[in-house]
Amino acid sequence: QVQLVESGGGSVQAGGSLRLSCTTSGRTIINYTMGWFRQAPGKEREFVSGISRSASSTYYSDAVNGRFTISRDNAKNTVYLQMNSLKPEDTAVYYCSADKNLWRTAIMTDEGAYDYWGQGTQVIVSS
Repeated sequence: QVQLVESGGGSVQAGGSLRLSCTTSGRTIINYTMGWFRQAPGKEREFVSGISRSASSTYYSDAVNGRFTISRDNAKNTVYLQMNSLKPEDTAVYYCSADKNLWRTAIMTDEGAYDYWGQGTQVIVSS
């Protein structure tokens, strides 16, 4: 079992930046494709970004492409999401997730492909 713990959320004004972190306890993340999802009030959870096991590939939703950057430090068992130029529509609970399927090389955008989830961290962007 992999336990994921997010941190770094908070309140920020539009145009500001935040960096989210996701760490694991008891397990290395090196064998997992990692993803970030978010869920805004009254909306379904949606894919934000993903990164391959070796960090050679990343993928972003159209909504955040060019503003957010995902990265990982396997030695520290940590995945990051740098969020710049934040907009009020980025307000959501952000979740870290892990895809354990080693045979899969693609970064999946479907939340059903991910096996482990964190508890989420709140991001509020005010105008």
